[in-house]
Amino acid sequence: MTDQRNVSRQRSWVDVRWRQARNPPPPVLRAVLANVGVALAGALLLLGYEIAIRRGATLPGGDLRTLVIAVYVGLVIIVGSLLTYVWVQLPTGASGVRRRSPWAAVLGFFASLPIAYLVLVLTFQMVLPLLA
Repeated sequence: MTDQRNVSRQRSWVDVRWRQARNPPPPVLRAVLANVGVALAGALLLLGYEIAIRRGATLPGGDLRTLVIAVYVGLVIIVGSLLTYVWVQLPTGASGVRRRSPWAAVLGFFASLPIAYLVLVLTFQMVLPLLA
């Protein structure tokens, strides 16, 4: 007869993902937060630029929306990766010592790509039509 106290129940795929979503690893959470902050700040500037262009403002250089969006994505990637490198200290495995690693910047880079584009979609497909 098996002892019921030592038998752990098998969690479903949904239970495992829900637990992971509620308890993200601190480096991942910090990378996402750094990139979301940069992306939202840039999106506010993009929104102001778009509204100014639509209302007929004459800005230096004219209508440079494509270039501005490309610069926005580049800045989210670079600044988000840099902030993640500075903010996330990865464990070394040696007696709990933590240090900065280029892998933290790579983590920020991979977090920045989808975040930049998601914020762009939300800004131009949801927020802008509400303001126009």
